Amino acid sequence: MKIRLLARLCLLLIAPAAIHNLHAQAGPAIPPPVFLYPNGAPGALGNGEADKPRMYAFLPTRRSTSAAILVIPGGGYQIVAMGHEGFQIATWLNAQGMAAFVLDYRVAPYRFPVEIDDGRRAMRLIRGHAAEYGIDPNRLGVWGSSAGGHLASSLGTHCDNVTAAGANSPPTADPVDSQPCRPNFMVLEYPVIAMEEPLTHSGSRNNLLGPNPDPALAHEYSNQFAVNAQTPPAFIWATEKDPAVPIENSLNFYQALVRAKVPAELHVYEYKDHGCGLCGSIVPLSTWPGLLRNWLIQHSYLPPNAPAMPPSEPNSAIWPPGFTGPGQPQQP
Repeated sequence: MKIRLLARLCLLLIAPAAIHNLHAQAGPAIPPPVFLYPNGAPGALGNGEADKPRMYAFLPTRRSTSAAILVIPGGGYQIVAMGHEGFQIATWLNAQGMAAFVLDYRVAPYRFPVEIDDGRRAMRLIRGHAAEYGIDPNRLGVWGSSAGGHLASSLGTHCDNVTAAGANSPPTADPVDSQPCRPNFMVLEYPVIAMEEPLTHSGSRNNLLGPNPDPALAHEYSNQFAVNAQTPPAFIWATEKDPAVPIENSLNFYQALVRAKVPAELHVYEYKDHGCGLCGSIVPLSTWPGLLRNWLIQHSYLPPNAPAMPPSEPNSAIWPPGFTGPGQPQQP
C-alpha cells in the first residue's frame, strides 16, 4: 500500500517549542519524541529518521487512573498510521484521564525481529521510567491496530518465550533492559494474528518475515498458537467482512484465550471495514469505543467515575502533514 503525503516538511525537533500542531481531531499538539535507543538502535541500517524508533508520551492534565497504554498503530509493517491509529487514540485515552504512549517503530525494509524488539524496548522504557510518568508499571497495557495488533499480541505471547528473538541476548549495561516487556492487558482492534496462509495478511507477513519465511517462524508468530495461561487479558473487536484481515484472526485468538482460561472479550460487527481507528465517521462501528471503556472499567483500569468519553469525531490523517519518523509513508 502506497500513501501519498500532502507535504514533507522539516524534522520534528525535541525542544518543546518546536512541537507541531496535529490535525484538529488528533489533539492539540504532539509531545516531543522519546527515542527508544538514544545511542543508536541495534541493527540500524543507517542514521536517518527511518532508523530511529521513538515513542510519544501523552500525559493527561488530570489523571483518573495509574494505568497506561502503549498504542501501536498498524500499517502492514510497511508504514505506521500515526494519526488515526496513534495520536487520535492517545488523546481519546487522555480525555478520560489515562496516560498513553504512541509507538513509531521501524518497518520495511527492516524485518523480524526488529519490529518486535522495538515494541519490547518501548514497554521496558515505559516501565523503567514509570515513576517519572506517574504510572503504575504493573498496570501497563498495549493497544494494537491491524499489523500493530500483531506486534501487540506478540508482546503478550512472546516476551517470556525463551525461543523468541532477543530472549537469549547477552545482558546490557542499560537497566531498562531488565524490565519486563509483557503487557498487563491487551486491546486488539481488527488485528493481524496469523503469519501462516491462508489466514495471514500477506503484506504484513511479507514485510515482517519476508516473502518466503521459515515455516517454523511463521508458525511461532501465528500468535494464536502461543497463547497460554500467562497471556494477559484481552479486548478484541473486528468486522465480520473485513476486506484485508480475515475475521478468523480475531476468532482464533479469542478461542485460544478462552481455552487457556484467560479473561477475554470479543466483539464482531456485521460490517465490512478495516483500519477505521475509533471509527467516529462510521455510525454502525462508532459504538465500539464505548464497549472498550466498559471493559476497562470492569477490569479496574479506568474508574467508574472517569471523565466521559470524547464525542465521536472524523479520523485524523493517517500521517500528519509535516511530521517525520520511522513509519512515514514514502512518496511513489
